[in-house]
Amino acid sequence: MFCFSDPRTDPWPLVYSPVPVTLIFTSYLFVVALGPSCLRHQRALELRGLLAVYNLAMVALSSYMFYEFLVTSVLDNYSYLCQPVDYSRSELGMRMARVCWWFFVSKVVELLDTVFFILRKKHEQVTFLHVYHHGTMLFNWWAGVKYVPGGQAFFIGMLNSFVHIFMYGYYALASLGPRMHCYLWWKHYLTIMQLCQFVAIAAHSSYNLFTECPFPDGFNTAVFLYVLSLIALFLHFYYRTYMRGKQ
Repeated sequence: MFCFSDPRTDPWPLVYSPVPVTLIFTSYLFVVALGPSCLRHQRALELRGLLAVYNLAMVALSSYMFYEFLVTSVLDNYSYLCQPVDYSRSELGMRMARVCWWFFVSKVVELLDTVFFILRKKHEQVTFLHVYHHGTMLFNWWAGVKYVPGGQAFFIGMLNSFVHIFMYGYYALASLGPRMHCYLWWKHYLTIMQLCQFVAIAAHSSYNLFTECPFPDGFNTAVFLYVLSLIALFLHFYYRTYMRGKQ
């Protein structure tokens, strides 16, 4: 199944071909590489109002996607241990495919995180971890929507949407200025939540590599290896930001 695109989602915007998503990714890399030097003579922009609106919109989108993933999986009696993709055009099958597509689109929108950092000259925030995570999620979910829009993949989207409700909520508070800093004491708990998310996804994906489940092993293997890389990078970030700083 992993070798053949899903005929339901194949013609959808940004999914029908790898060209659009590749062009988006290439443009993103150009912005990351050339943006700071092009703006070196310009003053940093605050973008306070725009950031507040953007982050609150992402909270709303993440909440919607989490609701759709959760409700659709419950209504369709999804299994958290083994769930094949429903390739039918049933109402619930199409509903799950649509929310997977919206999740992929959210990964395109989230590239604006980097653009805003560059416009505000917060270049220290544009780390390898930041660019790697944003860029790879783009292609991961393009492949997910094109080949396996649903099934085991629903758990990744549901968990990540839940975490992003809190993450963009944090960013929304931070965008309001220094007077909100007293309410941002929970930043390191947010990183712990992200790490717990990756561990849960790794366990969820690896389980089906040792059991008989009609979901592509290739996809589960790719997810497992990718999540291991994120766990390593986020652990390094946690140590460098919260532990080494205290020492």
